[in-house]
Amino acid sequence: GATLARPLSEDRGPGTEKPWLHGRKPGDRRVRIGRPHAQFFRYSGPGTLVARETAHQPTTTTGRVVERVRHALLGRRLSIHEDINERLSKTKALAIFSSDPISSSAYATEEMLRVLVFAGAGALFLSLPVAAGVAILLAVVSFSYRQIVFAYPSGGGDYAVARRNLPALGSLVVAGALLLDYVMTVSVSTASAAEQVISAVPELHDWKLVIGVVAIALITLGNMRGLRESGNIFAIPTYLFVGSAFLMIAIGVFRVVVNGEGAVATDPLPGTNGITEAVGVMLLIRAFASGSVALTGTEAIANGVPAFKPPEARNAATTLTAVAVILAILFIGITFVSYSFGVVPITEPVTRTVISQVAAISFGENSIGFYLFQTFTALILFLAANTSYNAFPRLAAILARDGYMPRQFSFRGDRLAFNSGIIVLSVVAIALFLGFGGETHALIPLYSVGVFVAVLVNVPVGVSV
Repeated sequence: GATLARPLSEDRGPGTEKPWLHGRKPGDRRVRIGRPHAQFFRYSGPGTLVARETAHQPTTTTGRVVERVRHALLGRRLSIHEDINERLSKTKALAIFSSDPISSSAYATEEMLRVLVFAGAGALFLSLPVAAGVAILLAVVSFSYRQIVFAYPSGGGDYAVARRNLPALGSLVVAGALLLDYVMTVSVSTASAAEQVISAVPELHDWKLVIGVVAIALITLGNMRGLRESGNIFAIPTYLFVGSAFLMIAIGVFRVVVNGEGAVATDPLPGTNGITEAVGVMLLIRAFASGSVALTGTEAIANGVPAFKPPEARNAATTLTAVAVILAILFIGITFVSYSFGVVPITEPVTRTVISQVAAISFGENSIGFYLFQTFTALILFLAANTSYNAFPRLAAILARDGYMPRQFSFRGDRLAFNSGIIVLSVVAIALFLGFGGETHALIPLYSVGVFVAVLVNVPVGVSV
């Protein structure tokens, strides 16, 4: 604006004044506002000025055109004092923060079966005990995160726990693992979503990478518009998937328990050439580790407690419990139906995911219900990345405030979103997605790193709290 600005330091005569005084870190600026300033600023409290909308209005024709485009894409600018209005209710928070863990049920069973099937069809019966073990671990992890939510209501999750209880190096290891986990969430969810689309429409196989990149770009734009609007965008697909998945499982269980249908697989996974290995401890550990990708995303609520409406901690804990219960039912239910009907992953000649085969069994092959469910599954997997877009920028901002990342990560944009974190997350996730050819199975091993590092830190501390 046209407001007069002088440095806070003492003036040294004509020609020595600067429009601002740099702070201690890059991006910090302190100014003295001269009168008249009422057109551009207002008092929000004693000695505190807040910029009005007019202070951001461009004065050139080009600037006004750019501003109109920005407004159309991102919406109007928000003041930091409007942050409380951007907080999430439990209903919207469930949609935003649960899309990652709940959507993992779409590929967790498949990753577990990919390991067990190499021991032969007879080993598939172990999928149910392994799934039960993963569900027990989920209960322990969610309980510990509930404790962390109340003990660390300012957010930060595992990093906040590690920073308080471990040396600086240990906390940075946890932070690095979490940042990797969030990046992998975007890449893995996008890859799995593209595979769900191809399972329903095989003709789109050659467009797999394009579909993934466009989806990440659209999710980035949605989050740049701000938290509350992204909740409105993502709530409907999340609840549609949960409702249709419960219906799919109910139909499958009814057919098995009441009608006595089902046939356990007798053939190994296509493409294994009949190679099998004995069922041993290492194979069970591998299957358990692969199935534990179902736990990914459970830490996001502990990281995003400040995004909830007051009382933040109680609302976050309630949402976390609901997410854990829903995920456990979906994971065990899909595993039960897939085992009962002998479903195994198919990669040749055309990709058929496990959950798409279960949907075909419950709703009927090529039925309207099948295509609707595949649509809902693809949508929630695309939108599962939204959990990372809320968690990654917030964790990066905390690290920036602690001096471990560039200061710019702690700055909010016009819509109160941490734009630097959002952009960096998108760029890295797209690079990984393209680098691994959009293959979910190839990305999963990297995904497990962040999960188990976080679990090893948070479980003992959370339970002790």
